[in-house]
Amino acid sequence: MKISTIQILRVLYILSWIIFVGLGIVAGGFIVNAFFAIKDPTVVKYLWQQVDLSDLFKHDRGYFFVINLVMSIVAVMKALLFYCIIAMLHNKKLNLSQPFSGDVRRFIFKLSYLALFIGLFSEAGANCTAWLIEKGIKMPDIQYMHLGGADVWLFMSVILFVIAQIFKRGIELQQENELTI
Repeated sequence: MKISTIQILRVLYILSWIIFVGLGIVAGGFIVNAFFAIKDPTVVKYLWQQVDLSDLFKHDRGYFFVINLVMSIVAVMKALLFYCIIAMLHNKKLNLSQPFSGDVRRFIFKLSYLALFIGLFSEAGANCTAWLIEKGIKMPDIQYMHLGGADVWLFMSVILFVIAQIFKRGIELQQENELTI
């Protein structure tokens, strides 16, 4: 039995939904818990997934909220990336008979830019965390803060950008072919 592209896309659609919901929960957890920290500072050590930022909170609330903001931005952008995938598959803008379209090109560019910004914010958060550790503040590992892997996101953005450029050239060739017929 041969698995068709349409079946694979259905499975990827379902997986994208599952990942999107998970990332949405993570993003919401970071954001909601940052607001809880404002209301009751004693809960800081029990924040989302036991990311203990209580030493940072005691040291400087400004740095605490910067780190929380960066973690939230990264989590929201990851969720947004999967939302874009869901929207593309749900709206059926992916025409398999003519894959080189403006919609697909814009989609790939959008994913490229999101991956770039995820990588940049992750790198900034990781660097800020390393700087805070150098100052003697106890910080959790960047993997627990969901800020690890910035290099992978940057690498992925470059790959997606190259693919988007290939699609752009494919669209140009497709339009030239249509004009010559």
